[in-house]
Order: sequence, then C-alpha cells, then structure tokens
Amino acid sequence: MLDMAGTATTEFRWKPPPQPPPQQQTISDSDSDSGSDSENHQHRHNDLSNSIFKAYLDCHSSSSPSSVDLAKIQSFLASSSSGAVSCLICLERIKRTDPTWSCTSSCFAVFHLFCIQSWARQCLDLQAARAVTRPSSSPTEPEAVWNCPKCRSSYQKSKIPRRYLCYCGKEEDPPADNPWILPHSCGEVCERPLSSNCGHCCLLLCHPGPCASCPKLVKAKCFCGGVEDVRRCGHKNFSCGDVCERVLDCNVHQCREICHDGECPPCRERAVYRCCCGKVKEEKDCCERVFRCEASCENMLNCGKHVCERGCHSGECGLCPYQGKRSCPCGKRFYQGLSCDVVAPLCGGTCDKVLGCGYHRCPERCHRGSCLETCRIVVTKSCRCGGTKKQVPCHQELACERKCQRVRDCARHACRRRCCDGECPPCSEICGKRLRCRNHKCQSPCHQGPCAPCPIMVTISCACGETHFEVPCGTETNQKPPRCRKLCHITQLCRHGQNQKPHKCHYGACPPCRLLCDEEYPCGHKCKLRCHGPRPPPNREFMIKPTKKMLNIQAESTPGSPCPRCPELVWRPCVGHHLAAEKMMVCSDKTQFACDNLCGNPLPCGNHYCSFTCHPLEIKSSSLDKRSETCEKCDLRCQKERTPRCQHPCPRRCHPGDCPPCKTLVKRSCHCGTMVHAFECIYYNTLSEKDQTKARSCRGPCHRKLPNCTHLCPEICHPGQCPLPEKCGKKVVARCKCLTLKKEWLCQDVQAAHRATGSDPKEVPKNQFGVGLLPCDSNCKSKLQMAESVLQQRNVKVIEEKEEPSGKNASKRRKKRERGQDIKETTRLQKLAVATKRILMVVMLMAMLAAVTYYGYKGILWLSDWMNELEEQRQKSRRYPRI
Repeated sequence: MLDMAGTATTEFRWKPPPQPPPQQQTISDSDSDSGSDSENHQHRHNDLSNSIFKAYLDCHSSSSPSSVDLAKIQSFLASSSSGAVSCLICLERIKRTDPTWSCTSSCFAVFHLFCIQSWARQCLDLQAARAVTRPSSSPTEPEAVWNCPKCRSSYQKSKIPRRYLCYCGKEEDPPADNPWILPHSCGEVCERPLSSNCGHCCLLLCHPGPCASCPKLVKAKCFCGGVEDVRRCGHKNFSCGDVCERVLDCNVHQCREICHDGECPPCRERAVYRCCCGKVKEEKDCCERVFRCEASCENMLNCGKHVCERGCHSGECGLCPYQGKRSCPCGKRFYQGLSCDVVAPLCGGTCDKVLGCGYHRCPERCHRGSCLETCRIVVTKSCRCGGTKKQVPCHQELACERKCQRVRDCARHACRRRCCDGECPPCSEICGKRLRCRNHKCQSPCHQGPCAPCPIMVTISCACGETHFEVPCGTETNQKPPRCRKLCHITQLCRHGQNQKPHKCHYGACPPCRLLCDEEYPCGHKCKLRCHGPRPPPNREFMIKPTKKMLNIQAESTPGSPCPRCPELVWRPCVGHHLAAEKMMVCSDKTQFACDNLCGNPLPCGNHYCSFTCHPLEIKSSSLDKRSETCEKCDLRCQKERTPRCQHPCPRRCHPGDCPPCKTLVKRSCHCGTMVHAFECIYYNTLSEKDQTKARSCRGPCHRKLPNCTHLCPEICHPGQCPLPEKCGKKVVARCKCLTLKKEWLCQDVQAAHRATGSDPKEVPKNQFGVGLLPCDSNCKSKLQMAESVLQQRNVKVIEEKEEPSGKNASKRRKKRERGQDIKETTRLQKLAVATKRILMVVMLMAMLAAVTYYGYKGILWLSDWMNELEEQRQKSRRYPRI
C-alpha cells in the first residue's frame, strides 16, 4: 500500500520483519462478518505499516511537523483499512464503494460526496439569503464561500466537488473491487506538490491525510552558513552546533549564540557610553548605546536671549523660534521686525479657529492659549436610528431609547440594541441546538441553517488501552472494541498461573483454567478434578460511556472451591497398630477400629508394657468410636540403682532412662571440727579419697588444742593427730611459787621442766602451767607485804567515792547548770527576733521603692498631658484670635 520512488526508495521500501513486534493495533470489531482471511490481512497490514513508519518516526522528535503528519497518515491508513471511517455529516459508515471527498486544507477528513455537495449548497444558500435581507454598504460584494464541516476552511463556490476522485485527484472513480489497494485510492504514486514549496512531489502511493516531508537528498547549509551537508529536503534546515559568529547590527561584535535560525539577538556587550548631548555617562548594552538623558539642553540660542527648550539631542540647537516674521495668536495679522523678547500683540478680531467638532469656529476674540475643548453651539441633531430629532450642543451625542426590533443574521433573535443605526452586529448568543451526534450541543454563535458536525472524536480502545482507534462522536454506539494482540496482563490466581496458555487482551472475565487440579492432599494423593481454584477479578465489560459509579466499582476475585475428600482406597491399621489387623477403607474416612489383641505397647516408663485391650495410642475420638483411652500409668517407685552408687533412693516414680543425679546434701565437718561442709551427693561421691580429704579442709589454722599444753595447733586444718605436740614453740611465763618472779620460757622447755619434776604436762591445770618452776628469793616476802598495803588503800578510796555528796554542794552545781541552759535558750530567741526584724525592714524598703516608682511615673504622665493641653490651647488661640 505504500511505495517510494527516486532517491528515498531504500528507506521507505516495504521490508516486513521476520517477527514483527506487537505494535499498537487499530483494528475494529465492527465488521464481525468478515472471515479469518480478512483479519489476517488486516494484522499483516498493521504490522507492515508500523514497521515502515516506526523507523522514520524514530529519526525525528515527536513534536516536529513531519512526525505529526506521518502520525496522521498512519492513523488514516489504519482507519481506512479497518473500515472505521465515518462521515461527519451523516454519521454513517463510509464503505469501499461509496463516492467520497476529502478536505485538502488542514483536517483531511473524508465525507460522502453527496453529503459534502449538500453541505456546500446549504452554506451558499444561507449566505445568499443573508445578502438579500441585509443591504450591503460596499459596492463590490464578497464572493460566496463554503466551509469544511470539520476544520472550517473556506472554499470558493467553484470548488464544490462534482466528481468522485481518488485521494491524489488523478483518477476519477477509483476501483473499489481491488483488495490490494487502499479504499478510495488509485494505487499510483501521489505526486501532489509538497507543502514546503521545495518543488518536489509526494512519493507515497495515493493516500489519505497530509503528505510526508520531502525525502529528496539535497545540499544545504546550516543556519549560520558555516557547515554544508547532504540532508533530506524536508529537513534541510539544521544547526551545526557551533558558535554563530555572524557580525551583529553594531558592526563591531559577533554573535556568541549556538547556530540558530532567524536573526541574531541584539548585542549585549556592556560598555560605558555617552548620551546624545554628552552630559551623562552610563554603562549599557551595545544595542542600547544611543540613548537620551532626562536633562534638558538649556544651551543659549543664537539670539543670546533664549535657551534651547528641547531635551537631550545631538547636533546644533537651531535658530531662535521667536525671530523673524510673527503673527498674532489667531494668525490674521503679521508683524515684521519684532524683537524675540517682545510678545506679539493681539489683533482684536474674532479668533475663527476650527473647533474640535470640525464644523464650527471659535467665536471669541483673538486670544492666547487653546480654544474651547468642547463646541457648545446648539444644533439640531438626529439619533442613530433616525427616529428622534432634537436641538443639543454640538459636542453632545444624541441617542434615543428605542430598541431595534430587526432580526439578526441568525434569523432567530432580535437585535434589541438601543438606537441602532441599522448595521446590527452578528448574534452573540450560543446556538445550543442538539447536534446530530445526540451527545453535545452546538457551541458556535447563533446561525442559520444546519449546525456543523460535532468536532469531537471518540476513542474506542481495548481493555488494556494499547490498541485504539478514533471515530466521530455519535458513531461510537455501533462500534465494537478493537481486537488487541497484546497479552492479557491479569495474573491468574490458581496454582497453574505460570503453566496456563496465555490469552489476548479482553473485556470481562478471563477464560477458566482447563488443567487438572493436581492439588496434593495431606494424605499424599492428588486431586484429579479440573482446576477449581480462585479466579482473578474480571475486567469491566465494554461500555462506550461508563459512568463514574461504574469506574469506581472495584471487581473482586472469585474464591475457588476446596478440593473434595480424597476418594482413594487404602489399607488402614487398627488403633493399636497390631500386625494382621488391617482393613481396606476410603482414604478420607478417618473412622478408627480396635482389634481383640492386648495393647502390649511399652509404657512411658520404658520398663513395663500396657496390659489393656487394643485401644488408641493417643487420646482420639471419632463418630463411631467414642472411647478415648490411653495406656495404663505406671505408679511404682523407681527401683533402679544409681550410678555412681549412693545410699539415697531415686525420688521419682518409674521412669525411662537413667535416674537424675542425686542432689541430696551430705554434711561433712572439716578435719579440725571448726566448720561443717554441705556437698551434693553426686559431687562428693564422684571425688577420689584424696580430693574428698582436700575438699573437707577448711583451709584455716587448726583449732584443736595440743595434748600436752594449752596452745592450739599451728598447722593448717589437717586430718589425724596434730604432729609433734612436744615441740610446741609458744612462749610461756614461768613463775615461782609465790608468783613474784617470772620469766619467759618456751612451751617445750616448760613441758620438759614439768616432766623433770615428775608431773605429766597433760595433768597440770591451766592456771598452774609454768608455776613453781623458778625458785623464790629474799625479795619475794617484802613485795608481798607492799602489795597487800596498796590493795587496802585502794579499797578505802572506792568506798568514799560511792558515798553521796552533801546537800549544799549539790544545790550549787544544779544552779550553775540551770543558768547555763537559760543563757543558751535566751540567745536563740534573740537571734530569731533579730532575723525577723531585718526581713521586715527589707520588705518595707522594697514596697516604698515600688510605690515611689509607680506614683512618679503617673506624675510624669500627668505632667506631660497637662503640657500638651497647654500647647493645644496656645495653638487654638493663635489660629482663632479674639476679635
């Protein structure tokens, strides 16, 4: 359907790819009676057109005019090939055999030939009726034109189509029975002149819509002229990307912009320039270098009496305007030879200058200044409509209150304008008639004749929106959604979602899954029914104009039904799981049965067996067997021997496995008997004898007494007898019999002395140990006498101190103590009183300061107000003095 010639054949020749990608489809379902061959042909056509236009559209931006024209061509081709083209006038489908006409101005819309002829005649008749009812003021009437129903482009009367031509206009009555060419096309090269006026012709096959840009290869220069390249004629204007460097208007600087189209921007180089008079210097752009300051010239003119009243200017100031021949203000009398500083006298005649109205003259005497702004001469005037005449001042406009009753050009509404001059303006109201689409109203100004077709195009799309086509408003009710070749994007919810065969985009619910369920039961078998899993939420049904409520409704997924009970037959054992006691049962039947054997199941203790009849091993209940029994409980004491062996029995009842370790506390004293240790039985029994001896030691000094003396054993706590009791090295005081003499000996020497005297050290009392070992001398008796006398004196003093003192001395001491206490209490009260007085003084001072501050501030404000009042009284007395 498309072909290229000349130099661009390599780019636009048909080359269908082996696997065309899924492009946007615009195939309508309206021709439902067409066979599968036509559908395949349409799909091939769409893939082919997409492959042709995609490569060319990728080379240009989507906003370029050529890309827009190509998109229009592709849309027209898709609509024409699918049969979705409708006439905007009659809203009927355009068939392959119907004579057509297409607009060649801008919209390229296709109409029935009969419909467009009728439309053109109605437009021309309406214009003729308007020309008859409204008198024309111009001698030459404009030529009658008719407009395109869609784009409103104007066509002359001679352009009313009278023949059925193809799109390119070369062939009359193109063939309609050739399935290999586009409907209403001649199938030849278009050869219409291109819109770019490059001199070349369109090389596409006869096609609807605008022609594409020129594909010829020509030599062209960039915008700045620095680069020359071979480019397509339709895109020969390009930018090289370098700096422009063209000389700007100032003829000094060069353009620094990137190579661009059109004129270079003004020069923006900054510099200091002088104004026209040279008095002011300012920094400005080069394009604004010629400027005028706000100061006046004020240079002395050639007369030497007046100064130049012009603003900032260049060049000479010129001659004095008051020199030479002058006239009076009205211009009737002239004076020669007057000095420039002398004012020209008034002539005394009538002014006679034309006033602002343009009809009357100034009636006042010659005067300086401007004449009256408004002409006040009373004249007879008529209003615009000519119905009222009245004498009014010349400057005043006369308008009556009559409303124009003429019908406007719409032939529906009256003019209703006050004092209309006959040239009634066009009707400004909106037409508001219901269009043929039955969906919208005419929004054009009120007019005669039929309304223009509805310009709105309705998009009919598939469920996913990828495939769509546009139809005129009003024809959408007869349309069906396009067949979309995209895959459905809805994810299946059943377990076969990834294994299902993909299906195409659609409205409504997805087709049900046809695979077997194959869901595994808890027993291990699989469901052999057809898939009955959940179904995804369906798409909404196809609607031309879905309501807002319908769009807001969110479809919900359909939950699947559960698999039925497993129907497989299996061998089921009895509840006690005894051998040779199985039955054939349905897998889903959970009924349990018991045989006549004894249970024989090992009890939880692991030492005995259950003696009950066959029963469930666990507590279970079913519809047929309401028993819920367990094996008997073993209530015997544990009789196992513990390891390691000990004298304590196991506290638990009969249990499986080993007995727990013995945690009974065993008390053992240390070797010296000072403290008692508490050990866990398991811990103490697992120790060796050496470790047990070590553990029982208190690790302190041995507190046992030596057998031969009163001293303790110096060794660390140890088992058995204390070592070497005869070798005690402690010091002992040896005395004579009268206890007067004493001397330090070693304990072992004292023991040897006692043994020498024939006494056993073990039998010597503690207070007699070491006594009598030293011989007494002559001093022993004198020391005893002195000691007795001292003891007697001490006893006498103790007795005197215990007697009570006399009454006088006791009373004096009590008085002194009471006075001291009174003095101390009086001093505390005085301190408290002094502190209270000081606090009160501080509070009073602060209150006085606050009062002084407050009343002082108030006094200052009062004094200020009083002084302000005095000042106001003085000013009043100055303004209005007494008479």
